[in-house]
Amino acid sequence: MGTSESAEHPNSEFIREVAAVSGVDIRPCYQCQKCSAGCPVSGAMDLLPNQVIRQIQYGRREKVLASRSIWVCASCQTCSVRCPNAIDFARVMDGLRHLAMHSEVSPAEKEIPLFHRAFLDSIRSTGRVHELSLIMRFKLKTRGFLKDASLGWEMFRRGKIKVLPPGTTGGNEVKAIFDACEKGAGQ
Repeated sequence: MGTSESAEHPNSEFIREVAAVSGVDIRPCYQCQKCSAGCPVSGAMDLLPNQVIRQIQYGRREKVLASRSIWVCASCQTCSVRCPNAIDFARVMDGLRHLAMHSEVSPAEKEIPLFHRAFLDSIRSTGRVHELSLIMRFKLKTRGFLKDASLGWEMFRRGKIKVLPPGTTGGNEVKAIFDACEKGAGQ
């Protein structure tokens, strides 16, 4: 038998894929569960943070990418701060969302990836989040045009939603960031 990495650890391909997209090595995780104990949204997750890590270690790509957990993660950094091995798990979750959006795996949460895409599209087009265009993009993607309409009207009435986006500077820099990310993702 050769000494290739796949012979040493048959599930290392997904670990390498996650490391490549997130820049984080999860191999030092020894399942202390501090990430899960401190997670404020763990009650809404189907896999706790430490279980996501374990599933990556087991090579269960489809299970992880189809999980609800990667979409409900608030990216609050609590897990990353609590980790005794300094594993930036919030970055891992960002990377998993990226992998999920560019894979054939059907997400457990249908609307959250659509919101994620609408959010990024709004930033790409205006250089920052413009709530009204974000809402319009999201409603077009979900076809839920009247859902939450009364809440939207109340927010508009109180001046929380502006019709026009505020003027921004740095549009070229924002475009360069998106271009670099897409180039790095091989798109």
